[in-house]
Amino acid sequence: MTNTFINYNFALFETILEFLDTKDKILKENLLKRKTDIAYLTDLFTKFNMVNLQLQGDSLNLIKAKSILSAFLARFPNLSQTSCQEDDVSTYVQHLNALYSDFESRFEDILTMIINPYGDIQETNVIIQEELTELSTNEELKVQFKNGYQQFWLQNNIPVTYPVLWNIARKFLISFPSSYLVERGFSAVTNLLTKKRNRLDIISRGDLRLTLTKLTSNVDNFLLKHQVLPSH
Repeated sequence: MTNTFINYNFALFETILEFLDTKDKILKENLLKRKTDIAYLTDLFTKFNMVNLQLQGDSLNLIKAKSILSAFLARFPNLSQTSCQEDDVSTYVQHLNALYSDFESRFEDILTMIINPYGDIQETNVIIQEELTELSTNEELKVQFKNGYQQFWLQNNIPVTYPVLWNIARKFLISFPSSYLVERGFSAVTNLLTKKRNRLDIISRGDLRLTLTKLTSNVDNFLLKHQVLPSH
């Protein structure tokens, strides 16, 4: 809602000034002084909205979230359309630096080892170097890594063969990096509880699980296994 309002505000900025010219000239002058601020906030909230959309999905993990946030800071086109004073630019730069530092501090513990376990072993912690050495010589697993780091670490044999590495990787692959899945769950519960037939127990009956699952029924397989009973 905020992003939409600011976008409309900036897009209709000149029209708003014309309207205020006949209604409140002081307010018009004050608003005109804030044009660069509005341009800055327009781009900033647009970027926030784009990032928020990218942070939705069932397959999101902390590593993917970190990649999305690392690409957050970019040039702001609306800001370049306005003439900024040096003090304004300095303020925006300080604000962006603060945002950058905040994002960096939140994701600084994302290990490169998880994304590329076949990288430089010497740069990793001594505790995990032994298992990384064993992993780097496993040619069979190296082939599996081509399918992606997430599928690689979630193989059944990884926790047993490389328990130390798995204990580190699982924290980043299993954790929920955003509230999207939780919000979707609450939305599903609300939807189910509005129907009288589902008021008893949505957990034990499996209604919630069926609503949230991405699995689909294999109807063709069911039909093949179905035994047709001849009529008497």
